Amino acid sequence: MNSKVIIHTIGKILKLEGFLFAIPIIFGVYYSEKATISLCIVAFLSIASGFLLSMIKPDKKAIRAREGMIITGLAWIILSIVGSLPFIISGAIPSFTDAVFETASGFTTTGASILTDLEAMPRCLLMWRSLTHWIGGMGILVFMIIFIPSSADEMNIMRAESPGPSVEKMVPKVRETALILYSIYFVMTVVLIIALVIAGMPLFDSICLSFGTAGTGGFGIHSDSIAGYSHACQNIITIGMVMFGVNFNLYFLIVMRKFKDIRHSEEVISYLVIYLVASILVTIGTFGGIVTKLGWEGAESFGRLPEAIHHATFQVASVMTTTGYATTDFNLWAGMPKAVLVFIMFIGACAGSTGGGIKVSRWILYNKQIAHEIERLIHPNAVTKVRLDGKVVDDKTIRTANVYLMAFVFLFVLSLFIISFDGYDLVTTFTSVAATINNIGPGLGEVGPLGGFSEFSNLSKWVFIFDMIAGRLELFPILIIFSPYTWRRK
Repeated sequence: MNSKVIIHTIGKILKLEGFLFAIPIIFGVYYSEKATISLCIVAFLSIASGFLLSMIKPDKKAIRAREGMIITGLAWIILSIVGSLPFIISGAIPSFTDAVFETASGFTTTGASILTDLEAMPRCLLMWRSLTHWIGGMGILVFMIIFIPSSADEMNIMRAESPGPSVEKMVPKVRETALILYSIYFVMTVVLIIALVIAGMPLFDSICLSFGTAGTGGFGIHSDSIAGYSHACQNIITIGMVMFGVNFNLYFLIVMRKFKDIRHSEEVISYLVIYLVASILVTIGTFGGIVTKLGWEGAESFGRLPEAIHHATFQVASVMTTTGYATTDFNLWAGMPKAVLVFIMFIGACAGSTGGGIKVSRWILYNKQIAHEIERLIHPNAVTKVRLDGKVVDDKTIRTANVYLMAFVFLFVLSLFIISFDGYDLVTTFTSVAATINNIGPGLGEVGPLGGFSEFSNLSKWVFIFDMIAGRLELFPILIIFSPYTWRRK
């Protein structure tokens, strides 16, 4: 294992994180907030330590698959710890566990929070909190690749950090691929900010919520999430969440005018169909006229159909893209619409998007594998292949998708068992794990849109932290760190 290249790369990441603190520092200076000092201290420490570590020059610059995963896993752990220091030093979140939880939730675009009074937080820290979403959405290591010398081996870092079954280069050079991704990401974010400002949202709020929407993270700056904003602003965010849940390869094809390739995207079509069907079901389950006829007494509903459609389309987009914003307390809805939301928690967004979850492409593969096996049972001698987007899916991709699902189920069950010792009801326990490992944020019960994770034990919070990072990195870059085989010299 090339340990020097790991240390050297971690140093570059720390330097980059240090410079990123400049954005909330500018806001802190503008608003004359004392918490700005804590940001300055951590920025200096991060940059200084980054320079020291990056001075260790590797003998070989090659980054193999193993090093790529180790760099990614360690980087996200270190980023979360360093990013939590401003909260601790300023006293905004004095608990180390809570501060790391909040920061890990930000970088992993989960949006789960231990904070109960957001209005009391300094604006510079709210900006840093939201900025972690934006950086974590596309990936800080992908961002780093833009600023360091390009190497073909850096694709191993990009694959380890980018969500989805597979990541390919759009253009021959990895650095150019990263630049294209972030250029599209940046432009879409700016457009979203402008649209929200035009709709009447204050500039600071627009920036913070656009960072959360673009990264599909869901950190709000008010305790009621975004319920207090106008329907126009909420509708813009709905569109934004759906768009950022799409595979960014699609936007690349649009920019390159390869419209014929767009039509073959099964994942994007399936993603939009699932979103539409789920929105219809949730609308039915929250429309007052239907709720009354079905006898769902005590369930919150909406008297007007347009109102039901508005909240249904928003919440389905929020949960499916794993953003986590809320316009209403869906914890009070009837069982059927809540069941739909829990179901799409596990579906997630598209591979190659900023969204979390298991990913639509994997579910397509699982469905096709089942159909393929049934066909083989009926016609044992038939030669058939699993295809996606008109292309044959190789055995390695299928095996990796299957192993991912097994690892996901194992980690989910183990986490569920540990969290159950906190004594919460099954709905709260189950959805708290689902919300963190799928990077969604709010769940149901005590962790609903108006609830939070502050009352869980420290042990449970560390389990959630692990789940959030593991879920964001598709499990293996984190699991490999804890494998004894990883650290053997031979």
